[in-house]
Amino acid sequence: MKNRIAYWGYILALIGGVLIVVFGFLGLIGNSLGSAFSPVGYYVSGAIYSIVAIIIGIICVIEAKSVGTLVWAIVLLVLGIISGGLGGALVIIGAIIGLVSILVKS
Repeated sequence: MKNRIAYWGYILALIGGVLIVVFGFLGLIGNSLGSAFSPVGYYVSGAIYSIVAIIIGIICVIEAKSVGTLVWAIVLLVLGIISGGLGGALVIIGAIIGLVSILVKS
């Protein structure tokens, strides 16, 4: 990370991605906590939502380190909006902090 602001965005996006994965696995088990607060949860059934949430969470965890680049900050912002819930909110906040760090750098 090049600066502290991007580092805090990385930490928030990483924690949010881990929470999305955990809530996705809980949804597969049968305890659907995340789908009630997600825009995708209204349109997709429980097991499919859980698999989509796990995939989104894994992408967020892997690409959280790139929150200081413009493209990945926007991608993480969109993924956070799609996933919803507490993890999605943390990913959104981390992506916004990443965007702020990009604007402060330039």
